[in-house]
Amino acid sequence: MPHKFNAARRHKFAKKRYRVTNWAEYNESLRRRGDLTVWIDADALELWTAPRRVSRGGQQRYSDMAITICLTLGLVYKQPLRQTQGLMRGIVGLMGLDISVPDFTTLSRRGRGLSLPVKPRTRRSEPVHLVVDSTGLKIFGEGEWLREKHKTKAKRRSWRKLHLGLDLLTGEIVCADLTLDNVGDSTALPGLLDQVDAPVSRFLADGAYDGAPTRNLLKARFGGVVEVIIPPPKNAIPSSQLVHDPSLRDRHIVAIQTHGRLAWQSSSGYNQRSRAEAQMGRWKGVIGPKLKARSFENQKTEVRIAVNVLNKMTELGRPEFEAVT
Repeated sequence: MPHKFNAARRHKFAKKRYRVTNWAEYNESLRRRGDLTVWIDADALELWTAPRRVSRGGQQRYSDMAITICLTLGLVYKQPLRQTQGLMRGIVGLMGLDISVPDFTTLSRRGRGLSLPVKPRTRRSEPVHLVVDSTGLKIFGEGEWLREKHKTKAKRRSWRKLHLGLDLLTGEIVCADLTLDNVGDSTALPGLLDQVDAPVSRFLADGAYDGAPTRNLLKARFGGVVEVIIPPPKNAIPSSQLVHDPSLRDRHIVAIQTHGRLAWQSSSGYNQRSRAEAQMGRWKGVIGPKLKARSFENQKTEVRIAVNVLNKMTELGRPEFEAVT
């Protein structure tokens, strides 16, 4: 059919056009993402050897910093553990350092429950505008092309669920967690909020977070000043306190019933939640749609390192846009 049946009733919007105003700085930040000196700190190499332990047990040869640097290089340059060992060995040789490089078995074993270096957060005066979302990351199983070619059923297909919290003001990932694929979004929310060490003034999420438990949790953590922007379902009705003491959810329901859902999305700022979806796409484009580690603990370490990698890339430079009229 050349035209849709309900074309007369569809909402049509002209596509907005934007242009980047800081191309020179942004291009340089993209180049620096491949610079080895960005990912290898000379001061960190001085802490390559693990400190001598005072308790009973075997002495570790490499510090957590050394393991973190090697795993970070493997993520940035998309190398398996053996190739990561060879890459780090070549870098050490070019730098003329007299240090040994951990082998791939050490990287795998130490990656389980690895303590990453704590990065001091910069002091900020503005509260966080937090938007959360989740996506699936594949861990093993046959590919879609193989199943389509041989018409076989999915075998051993399994996923992990990645939960991310993004600060809309800075573009930084402020919280992240990896769970099994059967864990709901609202169930993983308390663990995400535990990682946020700043006040939150706005909270944006999709309809999967709608409900009293989420709103009560946000109120208990950040007080009644937090603005919760979650779309209610289509069959939602206002509470009995609509006339005397309407809640924010009641006002959202009334606004949707009066002006429509699209108008509510624009007026409430819910459209900014698309930046969380863009962050998920950035993760799968830069880091990849699949986890390399096999065990669940190593996968959680891989996610934490990937968060640091993406935040480091954000620090190098972000594009600045302006609308084209």
